[in-house]
Amino acid sequence: METSTPSAGTRYSDAWKRLQTGQTLTLDGGVSTELERRGISMSDELWSGRAILDHEDAIIDMHRAYIDAGADVITANTYASSRLMLTPAGLVDRVEEINRRSVEAALEARERAGTPQVLVAGAMSHMVPIAKGSYRAAAPEPLSFEVMTAAFRELAGIHKASGADLLLLEMMSIPARMAAMFDALSDTPLPVWCGMSAARDEQNGLCSWHERTTSFGDIVDLAVQQDFDVLGIMHTSAELISDALFIMGERHQGPLMAYPDSGYLEMPHWRFVDTITPERFAQFARQWHDAGAQIVGGCCGLGPEHIAAISS
Repeated sequence: METSTPSAGTRYSDAWKRLQTGQTLTLDGGVSTELERRGISMSDELWSGRAILDHEDAIIDMHRAYIDAGADVITANTYASSRLMLTPAGLVDRVEEINRRSVEAALEARERAGTPQVLVAGAMSHMVPIAKGSYRAAAPEPLSFEVMTAAFRELAGIHKASGADLLLLEMMSIPARMAAMFDALSDTPLPVWCGMSAARDEQNGLCSWHERTTSFGDIVDLAVQQDFDVLGIMHTSAELISDALFIMGERHQGPLMAYPDSGYLEMPHWRFVDTITPERFAQFARQWHDAGAQIVGGCCGLGPEHIAAISS
């Protein structure tokens, strides 16, 4: 991995050595949802995708809260800011600025916390615009493979140039979009961690969160072919995580990660309904550790208090 300073050069390798020797890492919690919980308004079109333009200090404070809670890895607020999202919202000329500044906000939080060992992950998703009040895509026509690949390759390049330590693929669950993502990252110099999302199917097994006719095992098989450093289950109910870890563990010999959500999205708002308590989350985390997860954190709806409950 190319680096510019000695500390940056050893940051990921040190974390990787921890994983290779059976140790654990703590991931941060939800980013967009924590910003909303702190009073940051969400965009009808972009969720938190443009928040850096108006709320940079709040984003830095959010990242700092996760570091103070014990996170070893923090995630840049770039889940909803690929060209696929920003172009329909009229921000096509600000793709580089929004994503660069979002990574820089995470780097600034790490600097202020005095924790140079904390990894900054550049979030990447295959999200497209979502209909207001829904959780399903609003795009009437499917995007071409070439358009998606170009957008994902561009975002990965911005993450690399901005100083991210790794790429964190999130909510991978649609095979066609996953194929474009994986093609775009075939030559990235950054390590890649791949987070997939699952739901319960009618036969009580696991399926893709987005495509309920696609088995979760098929989704995992697509990711395994890429030889990513880490595979994980995320944005999935805590009750399903152990089953997903078993499926991934059968196929992937490297480290596993787990970070569930709690509540649900009605674009652009997260509904904090029946949010899991930090204490219950910690109980689940111990189960996931026993099931093989070495990287544990939270996704939408979970905040710094949840990370503090598991960081020890």
